[in-house]
Amino acid sequence: MRGKNTGSTAKRPGKGGKKLLATLAISAVLFAGCGLKSGETIITVNDKKITQGQFDEMFDKQSGGGMLAAMGIDVKKDKNGFLYLLIKDRVINELIVKTLLDEECQKRGIEVTSKDVDEAVKDIINKLGSKEQLDSLLKQNGMTTSEFKKDLKEEVKMKKLAKELGNATPSDADAKKFYNENLDKFKYPDKVRASHILISTNTKEIEEIIKSDAKNKNLDDAAIKAKVNEELKNREAKANKILAEAKKDMSQFAKLAKDNSDDTTTAVKGGDLGFFAAKEMVPEFSKAAFAMKPNTISDKPVKSQFGYHIIMVTDRAAAGQEPFEKVKNNIKAYLENQKQIELIDNLTESLKKSAKIEYVNPEYDPAKVKEDVQESINNSAKEEQKLKDKAKAKNDSKK
Repeated sequence: MRGKNTGSTAKRPGKGGKKLLATLAISAVLFAGCGLKSGETIITVNDKKITQGQFDEMFDKQSGGGMLAAMGIDVKKDKNGFLYLLIKDRVINELIVKTLLDEECQKRGIEVTSKDVDEAVKDIINKLGSKEQLDSLLKQNGMTTSEFKKDLKEEVKMKKLAKELGNATPSDADAKKFYNENLDKFKYPDKVRASHILISTNTKEIEEIIKSDAKNKNLDDAAIKAKVNEELKNREAKANKILAEAKKDMSQFAKLAKDNSDDTTTAVKGGDLGFFAAKEMVPEFSKAAFAMKPNTISDKPVKSQFGYHIIMVTDRAAAGQEPFEKVKNNIKAYLENQKQIELIDNLTESLKKSAKIEYVNPEYDPAKVKEDVQESINNSAKEEQKLKDKAKAKNDSKK
């Protein structure tokens, strides 16, 4: 229910370092149909090879999920398309940066042991609240534990490198200064604490389930649509049934959430969403939750773009200001991370200036990619003008 932001393409060499500090990257699957063998070298960095397979893997990682996938956009369909080229440019930069930083770590003798990774996993579990929370998050992102640990190993390596580059640990005084200069960031509006049980109404998902059933293989589109509508009615009925059970005995809400909620992240916590402000949730959900009193359940399932929500409000909190002591550790962690990114960005820029980089396949030369981006923009503008001219001619003919 909460929104997510997507990053823009990297504009300068140093920004690739930021991606290497990302913990929960989406699972990578080799991109098929690239037209070249995955082992073929496309770029060399100080004689270290970057292959087509490495590019395909990272490209798929960055384009295969998130908002683009949710919108049904497959950027790989058009290799001359604007989005494809922007992601291509970013991936090339990040592969070069990764190669340079790996080489630097090797020179400095920086290694990451399995114990280092296990400790990092424990730290994340402590922050999330439980191993079940982590497992649920990985499942939502289609990621295995081994894939997660592989990405986490890269993050640990970058943190070790940053530690060698300089002191990134902020003092209490640094945190206090940041707090005083950013007081507005620590103000919070009225909040509600609620739990929910979600019965999903994702029509695309329902349609895929129906089509995957062998007995439905000969159904036409109209028949498929009828089955989808039938399933939607069944899910609405299920939501009403669960609501009735919850109202009968509120103490069973957590169990009902664990057994029935399609929101797997909160289901393991009995549906608990914690405290949230109105803007943090979709409008339909917030309107219903903020109209309720603590220890009450919604009169009816609340419909949103995600499906039917059975809501139980458990607490409310008036607007206020977070005290410094409560947020001090979070501020220090943020400042430390920012300083580590700055140290690695500066190193990356320095390494790139002295690196010997050869674009074995000219299609992966950033200068060529930027030309292709501009050509794509120009072609789009021409197509748009053609459509305008066609519409104008059509209107003129009617006069």
